[in-house]
Amino acid sequence: MSRILIAGSDSLLMPECRFFLEAKGYTLKHCRNLQAALAQVLEDPPDLLVTEKGFSGNNGDVALIRAVKACLHKANIPIFLVVDENQLQVELDWDNYPVDDILTKPFAPEILLARIHLAEARMIRAFDNNPLSRLPGNTSIIRAIQRVLGESDGYAVCYVDIDNFKPYNDRYGFSRGDEVILMVARVMVNVVEELAGKGSFVGHIGGDDFVFIVREEMVESVCKKILANFELVRNMFLSAEDIAVGEFVGRDRQDRETRFGLLSLSIAAVTTGGGRYTHYGEVSSVASQLKHCVKKLEGSNYLVDRRD
Repeated sequence: MSRILIAGSDSLLMPECRFFLEAKGYTLKHCRNLQAALAQVLEDPPDLLVTEKGFSGNNGDVALIRAVKACLHKANIPIFLVVDENQLQVELDWDNYPVDDILTKPFAPEILLARIHLAEARMIRAFDNNPLSRLPGNTSIIRAIQRVLGESDGYAVCYVDIDNFKPYNDRYGFSRGDEVILMVARVMVNVVEELAGKGSFVGHIGGDDFVFIVREEMVESVCKKILANFELVRNMFLSAEDIAVGEFVGRDRQDRETRFGLLSLSIAAVTTGGGRYTHYGEVSSVASQLKHCVKKLEGSNYLVDRRD
């Protein structure tokens, strides 16, 4: 986040604030009327908007905020609304002012910079978290893997896949598939918190793919407990007919009618001790090989790679 649109009067941003932010690497564009601000948003959207309550009169502040929220070029631009303290005495209609933060005048440059940094961090979290499970997504997963690769202690990076999930979705519907994904997420989080504790991690790559990280000495017990707990609740998401025959009929990727086994989990665990890996891509490559092997096994299984 480097380009900030200041929409308001000359007094909105004191010179010391401008100099301070520019010294920190931010580029500021100051628009003193609504037409100029709207043109800036349409032609070259900023990374963040700072505007003031009552900007340009006649609901100009609301019009500008709505224009920014409707911007398709850059989604979710953070918006700061600057208000006087007396304006806070009357409760604002936050549906009319869908802003991300408020500032009261006067404010110090350090306060504004801190709020900008907070908005940046909030955006990263919001975009990274999986919208269904709310677990950390790919950016956080990469960071977590790189973190343990730099640790002296050995860890296990474990990739989890729900077997036969696509044909399950085709048979039972996407709504029930989402319930299965949430169930697997809860099982993993509960087991990892219970057995592994500090230093562990659970993330959601997307779809039916997950990652969890635990200390190497805990990987066997965590994998066994996850698979056991999954088996306890799995049948809640299957019909009595399918449970009775131990399989269901669906269509494969070539659209051929095929019999599939019931839902199961495959876990491919890559250990990091001894400094054998330096980049998360190496871990992902080994895990892909392991997952290919473990998914050939019948039912729920895990495979731990401890090659030097």
